[in-house]
Amino acid sequence: MKQSLFEARYKAEWERFTLALERLEHGKDTSQVAGFPKAYRRLCQHLALAQERGYSSFLIDSLQQQVLRGHQQLYRHRSRFGANLLGFILADFPRLVRAEWPFVLAAGLLFFGSLTGFALLVYGYPELVYNLIPAEQVREMQSMYDPVAGHLGRSAERAASEDWVMFGYYVMHNIGIAFQTFASGLLLGLGSAFFLLYNGLIIGAVAGHLTEIGFGQTFWSFVIGHGAFELTAIALAGAAGLKLGWALIAPGRLTRGEALQHAARKSVLLVCGVMLFLLIAAFIEAYWSSKTGIAPRTKYAVGASLWIAVAVYLLFAGRTRHAPE
Repeated sequence: MKQSLFEARYKAEWERFTLALERLEHGKDTSQVAGFPKAYRRLCQHLALAQERGYSSFLIDSLQQQVLRGHQQLYRHRSRFGANLLGFILADFPRLVRAEWPFVLAAGLLFFGSLTGFALLVYGYPELVYNLIPAEQVREMQSMYDPVAGHLGRSAERAASEDWVMFGYYVMHNIGIAFQTFASGLLLGLGSAFFLLYNGLIIGAVAGHLTEIGFGQTFWSFVIGHGAFELTAIALAGAAGLKLGWALIAPGRLTRGEALQHAARKSVLLVCGVMLFLLIAAFIEAYWSSKTGIAPRTKYAVGASLWIAVAVYLLFAGRTRHAPE
């Protein structure tokens, strides 16, 4: 291909790359970052073709300069993404949880209140468990936490090599529950409130029943570790859903669509933090909670430490003079 035809074919693409590059260099349009790697790779291909075909040094030098500038911007923004992600984890997410405290408090009361209340009711009145959970599922739960069964949190012993399979299962299962609790908030918040109450009642029923029949040590030593992240994540997913619902109920001076869009920005960020918590919970559940060779008192100590760590993180992380709430 002649150089003139080559330049004519790709000139518009090079001009678009130059425009995006200038915007990135001046920090004016960070939305360009998403498509920038693909455009950069295309430019590298064009430079290689120009060199292979022996085009003029003027064209090759021009493309080389663009490639060098593009390389600097590409890796500068990749580094920025990593810094932004770390900043979100260490400060932005816990600050957001505190900023949305009314919804977090409401979700926490619905979820942990129903869990605790029904656990106490089932412990005092054991037959209540069958009003919520079928007898067959109750027997399955008992087999999972039977002290003489030799396994925890599952219906049969598994090899250590299968831990990663269970890790994937826990991730998908828990994320499904969290997303359901969050997304149903679009039903004026009623969906989120329902799933918070429902999940709280189910977990409470299981906890109360297993404790009442004498399986409390195996059950509580299993759930206390990953429960710090998993249960907190469910409550926070519910808080994100309640925020969506409230935007529809009380949009203020905005239209409902505008209020929902504004609430969704923060709700989605909350859910991002929820996903992180669920990943941690799944890892702990697969590789720590289910181990039978660890003394219950050790699991209690580690679990209590994790609950304290989660509380301290959400209450105090990001409280600095340079990052005010």
